[in-house]
Amino acid sequence: MGKAEEVIRIAKKLDKMVNKKNTDGALNLLKELKDFPMSLETLQSTRIGMSVNAVRKQSSEEEVQALAKSLIKSWKKLLDSSESKVEEKKKESSGLPSPTKDNPETSDQSKVQAPKTPTTPKITTFPPPPVTTDNVRNKCRELLMTALQTDGDYIAIGVDCESLAAQIEDYIYKEFKCTDMKYKTRLRSRISNLKDQKNPELRKNVLCGNISAERIASMTAEEMASAELKEVRKALTKESIREHQLARTGGTQTDLFTCGKCKKKNCTYTQVQTRSADEPMTTFVVCNECGNRWKFC
Repeated sequence: MGKAEEVIRIAKKLDKMVNKKNTDGALNLLKELKDFPMSLETLQSTRIGMSVNAVRKQSSEEEVQALAKSLIKSWKKLLDSSESKVEEKKKESSGLPSPTKDNPETSDQSKVQAPKTPTTPKITTFPPPPVTTDNVRNKCRELLMTALQTDGDYIAIGVDCESLAAQIEDYIYKEFKCTDMKYKTRLRSRISNLKDQKNPELRKNVLCGNISAERIASMTAEEMASAELKEVRKALTKESIREHQLARTGGTQTDLFTCGKCKKKNCTYTQVQTRSADEPMTTFVVCNECGNRWKFC
């Protein structure tokens, strides 16, 4: 079994524990990972960091939590190291001399001549967003970035949350053309759903790229809802439909009554004993055409 396959096997076991809310045996799996020679390629292709982080949050054992934190921290260093190497290669390809111990003058010259470029994560599929000087837009981007960084899943995935947040905000701004109340309401909805601890799948799908920046910018509240909430809404909808059908089908259909609103005779009536036994029953009538209801004594 290859390295990646072995990590995937462990990841599946950890995910299964999280789904069952039973992390017994997680410590042994984490110890296996600790002794495993992890590479950046394996870390990204298997997304083992997400599984370990999920177990950390699920488990109540201090030893499991500590080991999981230690693994994630060491993998983050691996990610940072890779980014530093990419940065060095860029500087070398640009023709700038690299500083050496034997040549301090070269080191000083490189400090003066090297252009100052912002250090950003290189492991990203998002294009650079348009720069804006609008304070409201910049603040919204910061809030979106904070929401995307909830629980630290972005570290294991290797996503530039700042760039992703700017992309989402830019799509929203393009739709409304201004930072009015509709714009702010849309932003608040994205931020609230991305931070929701009961709906981590939405945030993970956005970070992994399964849901694009353009898509999350326009999703409705129903579309962003967690699977559990969607099931609850589905059940409520079915119940409402059932009650509506019962209301329409209950009783006896007749043409003996004339609706006071639409003047049609397509009605349904039911009789209920609302008074004493020696009194006649009360008749409730519903118009099947317009839904008008009335009582006939």
